Amino acid sequence: MADVLAAPQQVKTDGSLRTLAAISVAHWVSHFHLFVLPMLFPFLKEQLGVGYIELGFALTVFAVVSGLTQAPIGYLADHIGARKILLIGLTVGGLALIGLGMHLSYPSLIVSAALLGLANSVYHPADYAILSAHMDEARMGRAFSIHTFAGFLGSAVAPAIVAVLVASVGGLGALIVAGAVGPLVALSLILVGIPDAGADKRRTEDAPTQQANVMTPAIIVLTVFFMLLSLSNAGIGNFGVVALMSGYGVSFSSANIALTAFLGASAAGVLAGGYLADRTRRHGQVAATCFGINAGIVLVVALVNLPPVVLTVAMGAAGFLGGAIAPSRDMLVRNAAPAGAAGRAFGIVSTGFNLGGIVSPLLYGWIMDQNMPHWVFGASVAFMLLTVLLALATDRRPRAASEAPVTGLMHS
Repeated sequence: MADVLAAPQQVKTDGSLRTLAAISVAHWVSHFHLFVLPMLFPFLKEQLGVGYIELGFALTVFAVVSGLTQAPIGYLADHIGARKILLIGLTVGGLALIGLGMHLSYPSLIVSAALLGLANSVYHPADYAILSAHMDEARMGRAFSIHTFAGFLGSAVAPAIVAVLVASVGGLGALIVAGAVGPLVALSLILVGIPDAGADKRRTEDAPTQQANVMTPAIIVLTVFFMLLSLSNAGIGNFGVVALMSGYGVSFSSANIALTAFLGASAAGVLAGGYLADRTRRHGQVAATCFGINAGIVLVVALVNLPPVVLTVAMGAAGFLGGAIAPSRDMLVRNAAPAGAAGRAFGIVSTGFNLGGIVSPLLYGWIMDQNMPHWVFGASVAFMLLTVLLALATDRRPRAASEAPVTGLMHS
């Protein structure tokens, strides 16, 4: 009898792992595609005869389109199904790069950047809606952490992959091959049979929740929370090397090693944070504690000229703590989302990332232009402290059982 009961349970477990793997691969693609154009800037500059300002404008277009479409895409994910939205996003992003590779011109670059921004807006609403609906409740934090780690991994390997592609098939070939990854992964997700999250069940089982108000005070605060996270991390990630070199006398190699420690430890912290998120319901307190300690470490970096080894250790610790809050961050959003509205909730709060991505280059660029490199880290500390306050403000008790999403392992 026990064997008979165990068999369906094993099937559900296998399906849950298959879904997590498939969604994580899709998230890997999203971060990989984010870096394709920046890695090809030298090639694009030469071929198009434009300057870096024109190339940077393409990234601005990407950020603006992605920011404007996150919330609407979240609405679509909840109402027509997250699976359809995810498959469309993978395909559109891939075709944007393929089209640019087949017809290279500056207008095509801008169109490609806009389409990539549209595709990028798909992943958080669709991915989190599917994971929220179909993963084991007791392991939700770890599922979110693996999903986030896959994105970090896509960013980390993109430069090396693009470099190999350029060396083997040239710049245009690199665009086409990198773009082809999107439709191929979309096809693999169809073959795997990832489950949907959304409209069909709610229409029959939970129709009133379709009209739930998603723009609650908690969701608005979490949107600001995401923006502050973006602003605090962007200063270190994008301007940390030049700030360390110009303000602290750190060599180029030492500054890059310190930044590598920060980014690498962030990825490790994400995985550790998944286990932590599954062992507590006070996700706001976890995020506040980690980021509070993080702010202290970065403040030391801002105020003290540390020896290279100590600097690397400090940056690694800051990166680890920053990564560790990611699963708790996602659990805060999930707990704040009305039942059946995970796609809209994650779409809205993810807009905060895009707002931070638009503001941060201007802010930190202005700081460096004012010859105030210490304030790259000082501003990051200020944003971290604001993040701590908002994390505590958004800490709420989990929804009651009647409001909670379906628990247990993935539906077969």
